Amino acid sequence: MKHLFVIATGNPGKIRDFAHILGTENKEFKTLKDIGFTDDIVENGDSFEANAVIKSSTVAKWLCEKHIEASVLADDSGLEVFALNGEPGIYSARYCGYHGNDQANNDKLMQKLEGVKDRSARYFCALSYQKVAEVDGKWTVSEPKIYEGECCGQINHAPIGDMGFGYDPLFVPDGFDRTFAQMELAEKKGISHRGNAIRAMKKDLEG
Repeated sequence: MKHLFVIATGNPGKIRDFAHILGTENKEFKTLKDIGFTDDIVENGDSFEANAVIKSSTVAKWLCEKHIEASVLADDSGLEVFALNGEPGIYSARYCGYHGNDQANNDKLMQKLEGVKDRSARYFCALSYQKVAEVDGKWTVSEPKIYEGECCGQINHAPIGDMGFGYDPLFVPDGFDRTFAQMELAEKKGISHRGNAIRAMKKDLEG
């Protein structure tokens, strides 16, 4: 019987990231839509870690109430620019004031960095892991375990590339002369912040 991993997201693309690194042998990966979870999750934490725990805990409690054994994985991530005191940070997806406009977010970042020499930055990911299981006849949820991953680099002076999303056209990872948006998906996954967090979790769980 395969062990169920629930990824706390509505984005089916994230499943590929987790499945590729963790492997699919004896594992089944599902999104919130796949399990029928439709509740709103209010991500009002003050850090990536706090928001990741909010997501994993909400989903884990829902599964526990339904007596569904699973591992729950939830990540929160974004871009931190050091010269801007970590902006946009947890507000990465809504930096411009509302959610989901990559162009407006990129434009605001470029304006903020106008004339700034230090353009160093990092993509950061906090990944929360919790397990739902029946122990001695009682359904329980484990305390969250947090895994972190980062990818350091520089903010380019102009957006380049069309293969990424978010701030990818502006972010040049250390050791490369191309933005994330100029990289093939497999290459980006090999150095990405989320990939590094997943690999840290895999090492811990298998160790």
